[in-house]
Amino acid sequence: MKVSVQAVAVWGKIAPSHSITAIMITDDQQTIVTGSQEGQICLWDLSSELKISSREILFGHTASVTCLAKARE
Repeated sequence: MKVSVQAVAVWGKIAPSHSITAIMITDDQQTIVTGSQEGQICLWDLSSELKISSREILFGHTASVTCLAKARE
């Protein structure tokens, strides 16, 4: 059985001023995490209807974020 998934843009109609270089979705599929070339990490809320809204942006990296990983408890 083939399932089609609709594409989702995480920034709406206007692209962000930073380049996304890494993306990850949490195990509960409620949060998307993106890393950027400018060293920012962004957290996005993902609803069950696939609506995305920004939650917070984290600053502090001095280099590009090219990889994201989940930590275990």
